This record gives sequence, structure tokens and C-alpha cells, in this order.
Amino acid sequence: MGKQRVAQLEYSEFQSAMLDEGKRRRKAAKIIAVLEHFRGPLGGLSVADVGCSAGFIADELAQAGAKHTLGVDIDVPGLRRAADRFGARVAFVCGDGTALPFPDGSIDVLVFNHIYEHVVDPDAVVAEMHRVLSDDGVLYLGLGNRLGVMEPHYKLPFLSYLPPALADRYVRAAGRADHYYERFRTRRGLRRMMRAFHVWDYTLPVLATPAKFAGGELFPGVLGRLVRAVLSATPRAVLRLLLPVVPTYLWVATKRPTRPVGAVLPQPPERVRPL
Repeated sequence: MGKQRVAQLEYSEFQSAMLDEGKRRRKAAKIIAVLEHFRGPLGGLSVADVGCSAGFIADELAQAGAKHTLGVDIDVPGLRRAADRFGARVAFVCGDGTALPFPDGSIDVLVFNHIYEHVVDPDAVVAEMHRVLSDDGVLYLGLGNRLGVMEPHYKLPFLSYLPPALADRYVRAAGRADHYYERFRTRRGLRRMMRAFHVWDYTLPVLATPAKFAGGELFPGVLGRLVRAVLSATPRAVLRLLLPVVPTYLWVATKRPTRPVGAVLPQPPERVRPL
């Protein structure tokens, strides 16, 4: 295979985090809370989780009231596990994100959570999601940042900063892998990737009010209360300076201009300026 990037088949077989049910369901609770703050309840909607793997997030979306829930992935072992457990509530499809098996404008809600860095052509996947999303639909995005200091998959500082050849040497020297496959983008690169959409940034709202978004475990205890108080009170202009190095962005995207319907927050969501 050499240096060529190819589709990561059977990802759940070598990435144990995909099978951590508790963690995946907590992520799903956050995703649902953000979606409901932006557009309201999911009841009666068609929802698809692109990159669903073992299906925990898709199952939570179904239980949140979605009329039709679909899970899409190329991870065949993960899809088999998912279908065995959740097939009564979710339709699982083996499909490539660059050729989603849905008609134009047929999906009301899409979830694309921490997937783009794994796919060979994320721009093509984003274009496909734009095609299948309904005109009034919503796309949830969890997006890793290349300038986040700690690389999330291998837990090595500054790994994603490096060019591919040096990153390969780094993961081998650390005994974590033979090859560093993932390719992250900076905030500017992500804005460019999403230029066909209207995007709202929920990163700071979730960090400042984690309990509102089912994320109380982010900042536990006394220290957590202090962090929340600081984030809630810090002027937005100051927090905005930190955005280029935030490790993960939580974005909501639409095809048409729209605004969040949820309650006002201490740190409200903000439009992402397109490139």
C-alpha cells in the first residue's frame, strides 16, 4: 500500500474507541442536544449517520424520535455488529461517503462526527452530503483541528502538525502504529471545505455550558465549575482568539440561511465566516 491513502476498511477492528459504548452514547447525547437547540426535536425526520461504524450514535438518534434512521459506513464488521443489535430501529447500509445511496434532498438531518480526517477525499464526501440534504435540512459536524496540540487518535503531541513522512516516523518511534493515516485540516481549511454551506459554530457554547449539551463530564468537580464560570464570563472577542487552536470544532451547517431556534446562551453560537 505504501504511502497511498486508501479507504480505511474494518476501522472498528483496530480502533477500539469505536466500540466504547458508553463514550459513543455520550457523544450522541451531545450531538442530539446541539441539533435540537439549532432546529428543534428530531421527531418525524429522516436522519443519517455517515460513518456510523458499530451504530451507537445512530441508535441514539432513532431513540430521539427520528422517523427513519440510517447508518452508513464501509466498516463491514462494525455494520454487522450494528445490524445485529439495532437493526429493528436503524437501517444500516454499506456505502461510500463519496457516493451516498440516497436521492437528492432526501435526508433531513445528517451527522458527520469525527470522520473527515479518515476519508480519502473529504471534499467529495461534503459535496455528497450537500446533495442528499434537504433544503431545510441540518448537518452536524464534529471536526478535529490540525492545530490541536494533542492528536486524538494516538495521543501524541503535535503529531498532526507534521508532514506525512515525519508523522509516520513519529508514530513508529512511539510504538503506536506503522503509519499515520489521518489528515486533519486547520480551521481555515475546514471553512474552505464547508464553503457551500451556511455554518454555525457551537464549539464555545458547548464548552461554556456543557450541562446544557449533555456534556457535564467534560468539566467535573470544583475545577469544572471554575472553568465553566470563566468561559461563560469571558468576552467573546477574547475566546475567538483561541479558536485557531481549539482541538475540536462543533459546527452545524445548512443549505439555506437560518438561525438557531433554541434559548439564548451565555456564549451563543456564532456564524462561521465563509471563505
